[in-house]
Amino acid sequence: MTDLINVENLTFVNRRKKARLFSSAKNFELGPINFSLKAGETLAIVGANGSGKSLLAKLLVGLEKPASGHISLNGDVLTKFNQRQRCFNVRMIFQNSNESLNPGITLGGILDEPLRLNTDLNLLQRAAKIEQTLQQVGLMPEHQFFYRHMLSDGQRQRVALARALILNPQVLVADEPFAALDPSVRSQIVNLLMNIQRDLGLGFIFISHNLGIVRHISDKIIVMKGGKIIEAGKTEVIFNWPKEEYTQKLVHTHQALINRQVT
Repeated sequence: MTDLINVENLTFVNRRKKARLFSSAKNFELGPINFSLKAGETLAIVGANGSGKSLLAKLLVGLEKPASGHISLNGDVLTKFNQRQRCFNVRMIFQNSNESLNPGITLGGILDEPLRLNTDLNLLQRAAKIEQTLQQVGLMPEHQFFYRHMLSDGQRQRVALARALILNPQVLVADEPFAALDPSVRSQIVNLLMNIQRDLGLGFIFISHNLGIVRHISDKIIVMKGGKIIEAGKTEVIFNWPKEEYTQKLVHTHQALINRQVT
């Protein structure tokens, strides 16, 4: 099967303009990053805060420009000349759904904006697409008339997912999408995502600290530390036979937490 997305030798340098108090100015260097993803696969990216996970997500969706390397989608290299292709096909679910939704616009308005700006659909066609997408994520058509403050945390996350899906993408990039949800709602959203992925054949790139969810939904894992990939492989291989000391610590900490919960 052909790779859906392919990342080759991707690098980025975040240059600090000023030194912080009691510390010198240091550049953060990401990469080189290499990985591939097929349709229907889930890749999890794990690592401590500051390892470069969220920065990599921004590079994938075009919010940051790499210093070198490239990202290919269906074999075509994504550049500034085909940003429209990236906009349609690589969509992001942000970490905090509450902050990413405009409180002064109805949900219908939030979902209509990407359709209005990026498609030739007329008003009736856009309205039909909005209703279809709301139902796809487990909401009712009537929710299009709601505002952000009228929704629960779980419903807000469903709206964030709907906004990511509205342009029929091929890849979803999710940066800690479940961090603010309580366990029962989290389970519902995880199952929803897995069902949507199965139905649509989406590629899913999932950034998380929650290794329980990572093990449950991912096909393969990248472990990052200090802007570098220190280990990568199939999920069960990483969990059962981690090679790097850092990965071993992550897995052992996760297993110890599970053991405490069981006892």
